[in-house]
Amino acid sequence: MKIFCFGELLLRISPAANGEWIKQASLPVFVGGAELNVATALASWNQEVGYMTALPDNTLTTDIKNYIQSKNIDSSPIHISGNRIGTYYLTQGADLKSVGVIYDRAYSSFSELKPGIINWEEVLKGYQWFHFSAISPALNQQVADLCEEALIAASKLGLKISVDLNYRSRLWKYGKAPVEIMPKLAAYCDLIMGNIWSAAELLGTSIDADIHQNASKEKYLSHATKTSVEIMSKFPKCEMVANTFRFDEADGLKYYASLNNKNGQWVSKQFFTNSVVDKIGSGDCFMGGLIYSSVNKQSHQDTINFAAAAAFGKLQEMGDATTQTVAAVLENLKHGE
Repeated sequence: MKIFCFGELLLRISPAANGEWIKQASLPVFVGGAELNVATALASWNQEVGYMTALPDNTLTTDIKNYIQSKNIDSSPIHISGNRIGTYYLTQGADLKSVGVIYDRAYSSFSELKPGIINWEEVLKGYQWFHFSAISPALNQQVADLCEEALIAASKLGLKISVDLNYRSRLWKYGKAPVEIMPKLAAYCDLIMGNIWSAAELLGTSIDADIHQNASKEKYLSHATKTSVEIMSKFPKCEMVANTFRFDEADGLKYYASLNNKNGQWVSKQFFTNSVVDKIGSGDCFMGGLIYSSVNKQSHQDTINFAAAAAFGKLQEMGDATTQTVAAVLENLKHGE
């Protein structure tokens, strides 16, 4: 099954903390973006995958396209237009929920895309799965409209569609609340992934504001079922909903996930680590694991276990995208409880 990933490529500039980057005269740069991270994971697991974004016509783009191709990702769908590549700055060790993230994405090539530019039926020819995330429609109305245009075309062509409910409050700045945009796009999706909090922000599902009080794994999983049932009721095309749970605790990080369909819930093994190398891309790796397992027709239990083990393994890798093999993910799975 050929998988198509669509979203903005971003350069992550990762300065060392406390001004050390100035003393070192060094700013590490990672090539990423949520959908490219998913594509990279899938390619690492020998899935046929293409990636589309928009980049300017310059030598940096040539370098980036060659890099993407070297990962066995088809970069030919990339649209060449505009004048700049989106970037963001994130201090080493932080994650994207940190108040310290600094976006520099205005007027990027991707943000200037609009409906009518791309011949989706031509671009999507030969693909069977379309993946995007909630980050793209967070940029501006014309990109949100472009996403809907793509989803309409993918639906007509019979592609399976997945979305990651990435919620970035610092991006939704164009006068529309997420719940005014995302439900219309989620209606096209067969697989919706996120967590109970992002679903509330983006899709308007109910949330227990006091769930953290006297919280337990059972409570979180029960809420995941409640949220999933609500999503599948609101969006009848949706067949599966996945929820992740990642908690920073005093002695380390705890991670587990759940998968729901109309017949029940499957819960992954629980993972724990007392050290994390890089939190970026863990959710994208999880999304990749869901798609990989789904297209390979694994059982629901194996699907959620593989996705969670992949996401957990990504926490020990520097950079935006995973380099784990399938064998490495299955080895991680042995460490879950």
